[in-house]
Amino acid sequence: MAGGQRAARFAERVLAARWLVILATLVGVAVASSGIARLEFSGSYRLFFDEDNPQLIALEELENTYGKSENVVFLVVPDDGDATSEEALSATVWLTERAWMTPWSRRVDSLANFQYTTADGDDLFVRDLVDPQELTRAEARSRVRAVALSDPRIAGSILADKGDVSVVNVTIELPEEGQLEAVGEVADFARSVALEAEERFPGVDLRVVGTVMINQTFVEASISSQMVFLPASLLLMALILGVLARGWPGVAGTGLVIVFSIFASVGLGGWAGLPFSPPISPAPTIVLMIVVANCVHLLVALQQRLRAGDSRHDAIVEALRLNLHPVFLASLTTALGFLSMNFSEVPPYRHLGVFVAFGIGASFVLSVTFLPALLSLLPIRAGKERRLLRVPSMTVLADLALRHRKALFVGWLVIVPAMILAIPRNELNDVLVHFFDESVEFRQDTDFMDERLSGNTLLEYSLEASEEGGVTSPPFLQEVSDFAEWYRAQPPVRHVAVITDTFRQLNQSMHGDDPAAYRIPESQELAAQYLLLYELSLPLGLDLNNQIDRSRSATRGSVSAETLYSQDVLDLNARAEAWLEENAPHVAGVNGTGPAALFAYIGQRNIRAMLVGTAVVLVAISAILLFALRSLRLGVISVVPNVLPAVLGFGVWGLTVGQVGLSLSVVVAMTVGIVVDDTVHFLSKYLRARREYGRDPEDAVRYAFDTAGRALFTTTVVLVAGFLIFMFSPFVPTAEVGVLTAMIIGFALVADLSLLPALLTAVDRKAVSK
Repeated sequence: MAGGQRAARFAERVLAARWLVILATLVGVAVASSGIARLEFSGSYRLFFDEDNPQLIALEELENTYGKSENVVFLVVPDDGDATSEEALSATVWLTERAWMTPWSRRVDSLANFQYTTADGDDLFVRDLVDPQELTRAEARSRVRAVALSDPRIAGSILADKGDVSVVNVTIELPEEGQLEAVGEVADFARSVALEAEERFPGVDLRVVGTVMINQTFVEASISSQMVFLPASLLLMALILGVLARGWPGVAGTGLVIVFSIFASVGLGGWAGLPFSPPISPAPTIVLMIVVANCVHLLVALQQRLRAGDSRHDAIVEALRLNLHPVFLASLTTALGFLSMNFSEVPPYRHLGVFVAFGIGASFVLSVTFLPALLSLLPIRAGKERRLLRVPSMTVLADLALRHRKALFVGWLVIVPAMILAIPRNELNDVLVHFFDESVEFRQDTDFMDERLSGNTLLEYSLEASEEGGVTSPPFLQEVSDFAEWYRAQPPVRHVAVITDTFRQLNQSMHGDDPAAYRIPESQELAAQYLLLYELSLPLGLDLNNQIDRSRSATRGSVSAETLYSQDVLDLNARAEAWLEENAPHVAGVNGTGPAALFAYIGQRNIRAMLVGTAVVLVAISAILLFALRSLRLGVISVVPNVLPAVLGFGVWGLTVGQVGLSLSVVVAMTVGIVVDDTVHFLSKYLRARREYGRDPEDAVRYAFDTAGRALFTTTVVLVAGFLIFMFSPFVPTAEVGVLTAMIIGFALVADLSLLPALLTAVDRKAVSK
């Protein structure tokens, strides 16, 4: 009773100072929103990793040694299926020259400028594989094709094994500052060059992929998502609120709370120094849904009191009195759920949690201050009572839940263990290029490359010799070569790039191009001489610094494989490192990394971290509910319908999809805070009936159905429909989060209206003190 009196006094003060409340709201929102100007947008795939991430550190060390690995890749796809035809080679030559003009380009590699070696006595000749002046000669083109398909440095990498696709690879060194703008500039230039090439060579199709294009697609996916999310969500909310509020005042008031909460959320994130990135793009829509969920309870109670004959003032006061405490608890627990995402190993998901938590805080404050103050000035009338969104009669549902409580309980006892058994069917998987829907052009092009060329999985190794200059040591080179051959024998591997293939070719060339001399040079002195002679012959921009470090003590090995699941990447890398340990005593150190390794390892660490985060938030929420409900029994009971929805959700996901990634690993912690809202509102109404009106458990359940049931249905519809909008995102992790979260929220309503009444009537038989 004391809590209800305090809530009533609070409501009276809000209405008494309505103009001051509205003015303070406008000022506060303006100050918070000004932080939007401080936001920085990040679009690199590296934003998924902390600066101290071991695999990212390894990648940066490799790049510091051999140069940056950001690139743009042009796939030259001739219509006639012959990448060494006159038109295809002409396109490759033109594209190679044009690619040097790409902003921030450092190197261009293609079939046209591949450095092919021959020798005449002691003289080594290094020249471009393709001579533009001889493209009209069939013999010259046949020689190019024969050399390319027989050279392991080219076949499967620069030229497809079937000879039907070739590559022009542009290595990009982006500036430290202004990377977002630089990425956009490079991507725009690459696309314009591809269009120009297709106009010049009508028989050739150009596809553009590479890490720079991944980063640009992240940005574009985020923008296109917002073009869908917010308009669709606003339209959906307007329709629901139009039915719910029985007129424009409730819609307008809630709409302003939505806008103000979103602006405050994003602005406060800017003030906190958080970057805005593609994984954070759902934040405004999530805030929108939570605002509506908060306002629904107030608007439903307001309409009930107006229909009961209360004046506008008294109806607002009573609506706040009934809902201030549960809305506060729901907002607090929801915010805790999102803040628990700070346990994540993935920075964008930590940022998402903070952005949404800011919005939840703003939503609560505005819902219980600004919204009542505004509604008190608007012409609100009681609407005719009608079924909201075709919700069945709450009395009928309450009677069904109570009459069949034993059957429902047994049903849950059967379903839950079955879903628990289905959860292990989910496999960890994060494939970077699969972050984009198949409707995205970049995804289509990378899938094409995976099918026809080198694949989308890249593992990088820096293999260190035991001494400076040791990279020319024959035993070391032999072990590197054996390592490459071991990798080439692995079924998923498409191409392996190692410096030993160049040493073999040099040794053959210096032995009169005798195929029998295609081997590692016999002595370190000879290998060093060949290397020096070769490097002096290379044109500017095509040196070996991307394969050998400056001290000549380490060399790079790059392994390209077909698209692999995360566990397959981990297994392959583990086998490779074990092989080196057992078979390469002259390899003193190994640094294994690459984008595929980054995402494979982060997935495992993130799941472990989020298990801890979920446990912490569950304990925190349970403690809050124990304190707020002032009942150990009800506090313990409340945990059950808050945990089981996630069990059902991941069980169904395991049976239907079977793959989870970074994004889904945070769903449990995120949804725990959301689904507890229904439990809070149901139990608060149940306790009010028990404590204030002295009703027995069955009648208290009926009261909870009658006073909270419709609002619970409405908020569930709002949240489920809102999260299902994420299905239309081209960013697959966001779409998957939307579907799984919608399922869990739907299961939560079922649990609250079927299992919770059975638990309450079975456990809460003792009289409750007022």
